Amino acid sequence: MTRPILTFAKALLIGYVLALGASLPASAQHAQWTRLLSDYVHQGGDGVNRVNYAALKANQADRAELDVYIASFAEMDLSGRDDATFAAWANLYNAVTMRYIAQQYPLGSIRDGYVFGGPWKKIKVTADGREISLDGIEHDVLRPRFQDPRVHYAINCAAWSCPNLQPVAWKGDTLDRDLDAAARAYINHPRGVRTGPRGLTVSTIYDWFEDDFGGSKATVMQHLLKYAEPDLAEAIRKTPRIRGYEYDWSLNDYRQERRR
Repeated sequence: MTRPILTFAKALLIGYVLALGASLPASAQHAQWTRLLSDYVHQGGDGVNRVNYAALKANQADRAELDVYIASFAEMDLSGRDDATFAAWANLYNAVTMRYIAQQYPLGSIRDGYVFGGPWKKIKVTADGREISLDGIEHDVLRPRFQDPRVHYAINCAAWSCPNLQPVAWKGDTLDRDLDAAARAYINHPRGVRTGPRGLTVSTIYDWFEDDFGGSKATVMQHLLKYAEPDLAEAIRKTPRIRGYEYDWSLNDYRQERRR
């Protein structure tokens, strides 16, 4: 009898949240997401945050709570251009991605089953009174509306080479500071930038989205220097050229043993 009771309770909760709509305070809404993140995101000693997708898949109550959180965006007004709206869209993107991986788990990569590309156009959710895909959240809302390259440190694609999924929700009142911290963490980790005698090997993010970082390798370099720690900045200035790009699509899975 456990499953029917929980399913009925889940339906009631989702209905309640949908009825609240835009009146749900952002602080209370995102506190729910922070609770889930704090339970399932593990900050590794190697600087890479990993997600315990297996534990989330096994916890029906928490998966129901994640559904409720995602449902709370359905009729919310997300048309703004303020920090709180940016935070809401980024949190939704990350929550929907986490749910997708937990539903599909076990898998080795979010791109499993795709020869080219991935599932981002097919994963859809109702938000701001309309249906939108993960691809749409990133490329039709966050990137063009906010025009902030730090968006790439805010959304997580469940890959090892992706900037970390943070263990707390994004919030409007601390967004600028938190995005800067996320940028520094990524750029100063080998996933973001590695230096060598002939130049830099950097994340392919800086190739795919070069336009967001100013439109040239030179402006990408300026962005990296803005957040680089002193030793890295010195190394970049010694060989200020990008010689290659790398990206590892392996799942950011807590249970996955990695030797690097």
